Amino acid sequence: MRRAVCPGSYDPATNGHLDIIERAALLFDEVVVAVGVNKSKKGLFSVEERMEMLREITAKLPNVRVDSWQGLLVDYCRENDIAAVAKGLRSVSDFDYELQMAQMNRELTGLETLLMANNPAYGFVSSSLVKEVAGLGGDVKALVPPVVFERLHEKLANRP
Repeated sequence: MRRAVCPGSYDPATNGHLDIIERAALLFDEVVVAVGVNKSKKGLFSVEERMEMLREITAKLPNVRVDSWQGLLVDYCRENDIAAVAKGLRSVSDFDYELQMAQMNRELTGLETLLMANNPAYGFVSSSLVKEVAGLGGDVKALVPPVVFERLHEKLANRP
């Protein structure tokens, strides 16, 4: 079975993330969308909330499952028999960072990385930018899946 992981913080998931997940699902028998757990970072959404939203937005993709991981991604992949990482690229700066990570992962365990050019419609979209714009009252409805938009609106409305 050809299995890949789409790792990320997904705080929150965007339409750009979903595009890469959907495209990876066409290439692999199984895609694991893995939410990274970083105890030192306080996200807007908890890891559990992110996983719940990801399950909802990927429910139509039968070969996609959602999980979380902590520590080195290569260890998670080894433990779960995952041979490849699928990541999206928005810019040259993304490429520089992702290439370095891909080379390190390959050196550590032979883990392959598939770097996918993003859909140009989402080239400017990032979770950080979505949170910033939404937090200032901007409309991000076209940038995130509907369930994420609803939860983002609820979460920001409840902030002091």
